Amino acid sequence: MEPFVRHAGIAAPIEGRNVDTDQILPARFLKADRANGYGRYFFHDARFGADGAEKPDFVLNRAPFRAATIVVADDNFGCGSSREGAVYALHDFGVRAVIAPSFGDIFYNNCLKNGVVPVQLDRDVVTAALVDLAASADPRVTVDLDRREVELADGARHAFPIDAFWRECLLKGVDEIQLTLGYADRIAAFESRYRAETPWLAPGARTATDDRGAETSPRNA
Repeated sequence: MEPFVRHAGIAAPIEGRNVDTDQILPARFLKADRANGYGRYFFHDARFGADGAEKPDFVLNRAPFRAATIVVADDNFGCGSSREGAVYALHDFGVRAVIAPSFGDIFYNNCLKNGVVPVQLDRDVVTAALVDLAASADPRVTVDLDRREVELADGARHAFPIDAFWRECLLKGVDEIQLTLGYADRIAAFESRYRAETPWLAPGARTATDDRGAETSPRNA
């Protein structure tokens, strides 16, 4: 994953509550080869008609939102099925962060695991931002993960919550396994010290019995 520290970009306002994962990535594209990119399928049925032509009214088909790298959405964005492909489509389209009052739980976690920052802000703040972005000549938003802060198009700044573990993963551009492997030297040092301090716990360590026949550790025998 690419590290995410601070990102400024065009933010596309997506209207409607309860935008589910089938809208973000229609189910028929789930078997597509990820190596070819899922960006073409992002909001496919909202972006294209049955003949493959763009729908001019959809926000991602209009300038400047064609170049959006941030999405601002309404309540319960990413609800519905647990398909991780919805986040693949988001990521492969070029979106680095999603701002909403609330998210589908599994979608939120899938964002964290795929390098997309899910930003949860108060509903009143997001509602106002959706209106401002739609009317703005420069709908640019900045997401600062280091500071855990968003600067909206009107210049207002808002703090947002994020789990410390996943924040570290995103800042470093690693998943949970890669983050753990980054501490391999410290883990090895701890295990070595622990074995030296507790030899009676080592595999094959002999035990002793007290005068009643109960097992005791070698240290207490």
